[in-house]
Amino acid sequence: MPTLSIDGTEIEVAEGTTVLRACEQAGVEIPRFCFHERLSIAGNCRMCLVEQVGVPKPLASCAMPVTDGMQILTRSERVQAAREGVMEFLLVNHPLDCPICDQGGECDLQDQALYYGRVRSRYREAKRAVTDKDFGPLVKTVMTRCIHCTRCVRFMDEVAGVPELGTMGRGEDMEIVAALDGCLHSELSGNVVDLCPVGALTSKPYAFAARPWELSHTESVDVLDAAGSAIRIDSRDGRVLRVLPRVNEEINEEWIGDRSRYAIDGLAVRRLDRPWLREGGAFRPVTWEAALAAVATALQAAAPERTAALMGDLPGLEGMTALADLMRARGVASVDCRQDGGAFGPGEPASWRFNAGIAGIDRADALLLIGTNPRREAPVINARFRKRWRAAGIPVARAGPVTDLTYPVTELGAAPQVLAELAEGSHPFADVLERARYPLIVVGSGALARPDGGVVLGLARRLADTVGAAGPVWNGFSVLQRSAARAGGLELGIVPADGGLDAGGMLAAARAGGLDFVYLLGADEVDPDAFRDTFTVYQGHHADRGARYADVVLPGAAYTEQAATYVNTEGRPQQARPAHPPPGDARPDWKILVALARELGSPLPYESLDGLRSRIAAAVPHLAHIDQLPPPAPLAPFGDPDGALDAAPFEEMVPDYYRTCPISRASATMAACARAVADA
Repeated sequence: MPTLSIDGTEIEVAEGTTVLRACEQAGVEIPRFCFHERLSIAGNCRMCLVEQVGVPKPLASCAMPVTDGMQILTRSERVQAAREGVMEFLLVNHPLDCPICDQGGECDLQDQALYYGRVRSRYREAKRAVTDKDFGPLVKTVMTRCIHCTRCVRFMDEVAGVPELGTMGRGEDMEIVAALDGCLHSELSGNVVDLCPVGALTSKPYAFAARPWELSHTESVDVLDAAGSAIRIDSRDGRVLRVLPRVNEEINEEWIGDRSRYAIDGLAVRRLDRPWLREGGAFRPVTWEAALAAVATALQAAAPERTAALMGDLPGLEGMTALADLMRARGVASVDCRQDGGAFGPGEPASWRFNAGIAGIDRADALLLIGTNPRREAPVINARFRKRWRAAGIPVARAGPVTDLTYPVTELGAAPQVLAELAEGSHPFADVLERARYPLIVVGSGALARPDGGVVLGLARRLADTVGAAGPVWNGFSVLQRSAARAGGLELGIVPADGGLDAGGMLAAARAGGLDFVYLLGADEVDPDAFRDTFTVYQGHHADRGARYADVVLPGAAYTEQAATYVNTEGRPQQARPAHPPPGDARPDWKILVALARELGSPLPYESLDGLRSRIAAAVPHLAHIDQLPPPAPLAPFGDPDGALDAAPFEEMVPDYYRTCPISRASATMAACARAVADA
């Protein structure tokens, strides 16, 4: 390994390390604009100049590999003069509009101009002006501020896989341009705002909303898909103003999807902020006491076999546990957390987890996607698939509808019969998987929500055995969930007991008059018309589909307003933290259910959040280990591989990426995105 001297201190680094990286390892800060750890090297801003002893001119440290015996100076007079010169040229045409720039207070150019620039400007000529571009509803452009670092261009090309940005012209005439005005066609486009080191690209929905020093910051997790991306919630005066990604190398690296970032305006509209009771076909607001009394009366009047409870996509473990405990205490067997009807193996964690782990994608050397579109179901995971393809050129195939995943895919067709051929080893791609050392088989949760979901699950499980993806060293059988609540509910065993009805059975029984009482905990993706003649309680935070025919509506808290535990698609428990209290009389989910149990005269065995979490940890110990992967689950046989496959092809489960839940459906920003994509 080469050894070099940095400001008189010797350091040994790995072969191929750049000078900039070596300086970072030595604890020396090097300014930069174009360089980013996750993007290719451009070397075009020259802010990272350092001096190499014996070389007549400064060198760009981001692009220069280390050689043995190098002597690098980062604080010499030559380096200081070079950085001042670079900064002076960068500011030649930069507008003096910091007071109205949304990047003010968190701008790399401001910070580095202070530490590395000159005290005064010597430029007296007129500054250039550049026409702003239309990048769609999410990204605001003020292109006169652009310093041509090309981070946005490289991100869209390399990470997002949608090469719609580029440069045009040279020198002073150079501009960043889009291939098509109107919209960036990527579910990750908002990340260019974080990457931009100046105010050329900012958040359009957040424009002129706040300054960074006015905001309260809350570290939490995203629940609008099942990846569990690390986020920071920025709020002020009881309102969420923006969501930014946090670095989590094992899940989202430092990216988040556009829905996770921009759907937050939906948190402030169509909210349920007080209890409602339906009388005479119309809702009227009531007190909590009256609402809980009405629910308790109806629940006590219903026989356990004619009672059901269904959980939706957004509740945390605490709310689901409290509802399940309340129903089980009353002898109710029809309790289900799978509102989509997914046929996961009961008691078999390997049948619903992403067993390889999201970080395990970086080891895969062959990939098969079954009935899933990860670009829409989990954009950050799809970006990881693309990253692996770019790094190793792995073969990728898909059984499902044809869509652009941003990397080359061998399409096997949407007919489920191809899965039987793969499991038997008669399909050519089965040989590709078998030759791979770390084959990864990803089954979409939507593929398991079909009438033949159990057969699909069983065949995918058999395929894992056929190609050696289910060994003790590497478990490549992975299920990609779409719902933040699903994996947690399955870990807790919230599925029908013997003789109970699943989600589909509840809908059928309600239509046939076989149910007297149903409790919907944020269940908005089922047909509410089925419960028109059933006494229905809806507990949630938005007036969405589930509340349409409810007899009692109980206002719950959203994920930004309550402390809640979620389990991501890997089985990793994570905690969402409240950024502010819920609006009006809304309450955290678990508190509502504890109060209802008291009203019924049979209190739950816990009255506090800590007591409830102790109950969860006692039932499933690994759920107490926050942010840690669970122990590997044995890949026992599950599903029904010998059953009959339905002839219906695999379908797209997320036709509209921007509107998939009550929050995003209430968002005007997401509606604008959906229109922009439809008009493109």
